[in-house]
Amino acid sequence: MRAGIPEFHLFQKQRKHRANLPWLRKAITRAVPLCMAHAKGESPPLLSLLEIEASIVSDKVIGQVHADFLGDPTPTDVITFHHGEIIVSADTAAQEGPSHGLSFDEELLLYLIHGLMHLGGWDDHEPEEATQMKVLQEGVLAEVLRDKG
Repeated sequence: MRAGIPEFHLFQKQRKHRANLPWLRKAITRAVPLCMAHAKGESPPLLSLLEIEASIVSDKVIGQVHADFLGDPTPTDVITFHHGEIIVSADTAAQEGPSHGLSFDEELLLYLIHGLMHLGGWDDHEPEEATQMKVLQEGVLAEVLRDKG
């Protein structure tokens, strides 16, 4: 069942790397319906959520969440919970963005899109699906960045 486009809430919960929250909020608002269009499976959460909450945190915080919920204490770029919560690492975005040719904010946007794809029923544990997911999320990112004016 499709509930419409969920409301997106974005919070900065770390101080080392300052994200451009107004720009990210605008960009993610454009990305949500694009990700919804790529949803797959019987009933992906993205199609029924009324709101999504995303937090930008440090590697220390995301590492603790990773340990608590997935048994792996290492930092990661993004963690998504099917109830509509996305956690992204500012430290990882700052480190990885340049190697992807993306600014810090663009890398954060990529992580948020990745989280939306997970909410849309995509899983990146199998290589073939991970490749498909990557192509789709990069397409969404490119479309959002192209229309950022």
